Amino acid sequence: MTDSTSTRASSASGSAVPMVFADGVSKSFGSNTVLKSISLEVQRGEVMCLVGPSGSGKSTFLRLINHLEVLSAGRLSVDGDLVGYRESNGKLYELQPKEAARQRRDIGMVFQKFNLFPHMTALQNVSEAPLRVKGEPRARVEERARALLDRVGLADRADYYPAHLSGGQQQRVAIARALAMEPKLMLFDEPTSALDPELVGEVLDVMKGLASDGMTMIVVTHEMGFAREVADSLVFMDGGVVVESGDPRELLGNPKHERTRAFLSKVL
Repeated sequence: MTDSTSTRASSASGSAVPMVFADGVSKSFGSNTVLKSISLEVQRGEVMCLVGPSGSGKSTFLRLINHLEVLSAGRLSVDGDLVGYRESNGKLYELQPKEAARQRRDIGMVFQKFNLFPHMTALQNVSEAPLRVKGEPRARVEERARALLDRVGLADRADYYPAHLSGGQQQRVAIARALAMEPKLMLFDEPTSALDPELVGEVLDVMKGLASDGMTMIVVTHEMGFAREVADSLVFMDGGVVVESGDPRELLGNPKHERTRAFLSKVL
């Protein structure tokens, strides 16, 4: 374990309540069950990487954490609060859309596609949610937005529109936009998969910086070097189940399960 990851892990262990707690989480779309009783914990300050073949349920799991999909079974909580539900007399009741949206403010998500507003500059894209959703004063929001753009290496691109930014720059704006809501948890769904290979590093560098700052992160990725260097825990999923999990360096160097070995032989 590197110095940075050991520091994060020790700080995370000081909190009794996991940042993310999944207990028997399942998800079906009609007759297709894509997640089968997933149980995981992510501690505060931890970086967890989810890896596995396409269709293994990784992205669906992220969407459940943000209540972009509805659970079929199990329980899921963030920072001790049930995601998308309230409990009364032992029964779960789904939150109203406005309540779920309010809960979602604390969870930042970065997708494969950048989904920036094409008619807005980088600064406007980063400022929009705090202005509209939180109603914060414009001066304060724009000051923070400029600081975030500087943090992701784009201070000189604040007034550029997405069409005039590279894919890597657009994805870094998307990360800044998610951070603008000051989330307690960041979810990354293969954030580099849509990028040209030479642009991947600039996005991963931003994510490494977030990790070193103590941001709790769950990252769906095929970037095994990133997982080995930055993650505190690595989870290999296949067929909607957790096949194997553990320390990234141990799992990547000496996987115990044959399915894990077969997958890693193709990506390492």
